[in-house]
Amino acid sequence: MIRVLLVDDQPLIRSGFRALLDLEDDIEVVAEAADGEQCLALVARHLPDVALVDIRMPVMDGIEATRRIASDPSLAGVHVVVLTNYGMDEYVFDALRAGAAGFLVKDILPEDFLHAVRVAARGDALLAPAITRRLIDRYVTQPPLTRTWSGLGELTGREREAVALAAEGLSNDEIADRMVISPSTAKTHINRAMTKLHTRDRARLVVRAYETGLAVPRPGAPPGLSPPAGSRGSA
Repeated sequence: MIRVLLVDDQPLIRSGFRALLDLEDDIEVVAEAADGEQCLALVARHLPDVALVDIRMPVMDGIEATRRIASDPSLAGVHVVVLTNYGMDEYVFDALRAGAAGFLVKDILPEDFLHAVRVAARGDALLAPAITRRLIDRYVTQPPLTRTWSGLGELTGREREAVALAAEGLSNDEIADRMVISPSTAKTHINRAMTKLHTRDRARLVVRAYETGLAVPRPGAPPGLSPPAGSRGSA
């Protein structure tokens, strides 16, 4: 059973999401919160698999709540998916840097919303193609970063290759095709890289890939770096 916490200051939004989730046999809404402080208290109490967290809320916003959850080792099993009415703007980068496992806009289709919850519960990144493109575009326009992270030197050549492909928005199946390996081996490379780079999930791994230079945006490259139409962009 996937345990979900809903966090939004608008009761109508929470009710809508709960109505969808309550119809699913494998998903249970364990609690609801109206602000970031309530979110932190309920996360600690219920330890949900997925916390669906709004960005703009009173008392404490969703970015700060996400940052506190992601920085607490006792909450490592909680996967935060940030929700917003706003498009793919600076909130994408703030949410991912804070430790979010994914980012969704509230006008998402119901079937895609339910898929997102299940993807996040598995610990896979929820990076839609449009978000991946924006992430890549953001780094294309910035000077290269040279940050060094503990564990970077421990990556094997194949793990580095898999991480670079993940940073292009490829799923495990697509990475496997590109590297001529099985999907399970691709997933193993990604999981080992996340462990060595001390990242909680695939979303943070993608961000770290650009921060460390494992992935280098190609100026002038077409925006087709992300999964093709119809792909959900998750592992």
